[in-house]
Amino acid sequence: MTSDDLAGAPAPGSADPGTVRPGGRTARVREAVLRATGDALAEKGFAGLDPAEVAQRAEVGKTTVYRRWGSTTGLVADLLVDMAESSVSRTETGSLLGDLRANAHLVRRTLTDPRQGALFKAVIAAATGDARTAEALHAFYATRIKEWAPCVEAAIRRGEAPAGTDPHEVIRAVSAPLYHRLLATGDPLDEASADRAAVAADAATRAGAYVR
Repeated sequence: MTSDDLAGAPAPGSADPGTVRPGGRTARVREAVLRATGDALAEKGFAGLDPAEVAQRAEVGKTTVYRRWGSTTGLVADLLVDMAESSVSRTETGSLLGDLRANAHLVRRTLTDPRQGALFKAVIAAATGDARTAEALHAFYATRIKEWAPCVEAAIRRGEAPAGTDPHEVIRAVSAPLYHRLLATGDPLDEASADRAAVAADAATRAGAYVR
């Protein structure tokens, strides 16, 4: 949103949440509402997410929340947009393994954070049954993978990875075993598991596993 007045906010359906950058008072309201949305998701899951409660937590009017976001899925979609845009930038260490290890440890720290880990579990669970939430989740991961892909592109130029390597597949390979531990096995998400994920992705990349 470019308007500084909530009265200028788009009605539900006229624009997807997060597609226009807010400013002024609208930005402050958005920040408060998204923080409240994240807190509620982490505490109660998607099924317990209530726009009216979000409004109360954020200390804004219910009509503001319903007019700006429209529904629980609208809140989650915009939260994921904000999370993708505000996440930590990539680390460039000068080596492929160093970069992949930095990525793996960032993912591990996020997933083991009491609030963030619970939030991701809630959103992923919701995405399995709600198309709009799934679309927002896919967009979140696409943004994060795009952020880290240049590390692999640099590795190709340095000769650490074969020409034709798909950078996006390499970055996906780093985080996949960590999410598997979070969602499927419940095995510890410790630093050793992050290191193993990075080393495995590095070795597979050098062997040409991700050449298009």
